[in-house]
Amino acid sequence: MPITVVHHPLYVAPAPARSQYQWNKNGLVRDLLRASGEALEWHEPELMPRDWIEAVHDPDYVAEVIESRVPREKERRIGFPITPEVAARALAVPGGTYAAAKIAQRRGFAANTAGGSHHALHATGAGFCVFNDLAIAAHRLAEEGERVLIVDCDVHQGDGTAALTAGRTDIATYSIHAEKNFPVRKARSTLDVALPDGVDDAGYMDALTASLPGLVDAFEPTILLYQAGVDPWEGDRLGRLGLSREGLVERDRWIAGLARRHGLPIASALGGGYGLDAMEVSARHVASILALGAVLTERP
Repeated sequence: MPITVVHHPLYVAPAPARSQYQWNKNGLVRDLLRASGEALEWHEPELMPRDWIEAVHDPDYVAEVIESRVPREKERRIGFPITPEVAARALAVPGGTYAAAKIAQRRGFAANTAGGSHHALHATGAGFCVFNDLAIAAHRLAEEGERVLIVDCDVHQGDGTAALTAGRTDIATYSIHAEKNFPVRKARSTLDVALPDGVDDAGYMDALTASLPGLVDAFEPTILLYQAGVDPWEGDRLGRLGLSREGLVERDRWIAGLARRHGLPIASALGGGYGLDAMEVSARHVASILALGAVLTERP
């Protein structure tokens, strides 16, 4: 069975001035997937309806983004200016994560080639995140009757996701991250696993396998949204952990296996990955998608 990949042309936006974010990453992920030789099925999502975004984010902030008039102090917190192209991308990305979830309900797995914007808060973006696609998609899925577990394996805590879903009984959040990394002030996830600097493959997997299954059993989700950040890699420019490339793949295959054993559909989003070589960063993301797909598209 082919791996379903969700991609929108708007993901590849021109880089705004004064931005350190790698705007070509999503296009490179698409190109590397096409060149991988794997069986893929491509899906172009619809843009996220404005009222679905406003169910999670302050409508005034949503208007600032859509109209490209975000105040400078918020742009500084996000990390780049909000141009019309960036605003259009911000509407497409949560649409892609939601579309991946809906496809996963039918097919077992789908991967968004963007997203994982877990730092965006109610009235502002932060940390290269404009709108929180994970929280927006989770909110919509919960309104449709699902019990949503957001599994966040980015090296940075999913503070925005935790804050935007706090108090809901039909959404749970799990974050395994570097304790001393951004953000300085952490939010409270349903379950946080804070790791010391330099944790290696074995230490990471010990912490993950000791903590996540219990939450799955206790919460009894009907779908997983997976923030598959690749910045726990030992060479990542913004990471503080010590995972090898093989360790990242092991992590993804284990999470895929956990979902499969529980019969849970899983939709993945890229999450973080940083370095001076955009091709290298994109290759890490592609390895993640293919590792998930290798487990979740196998026939029983």
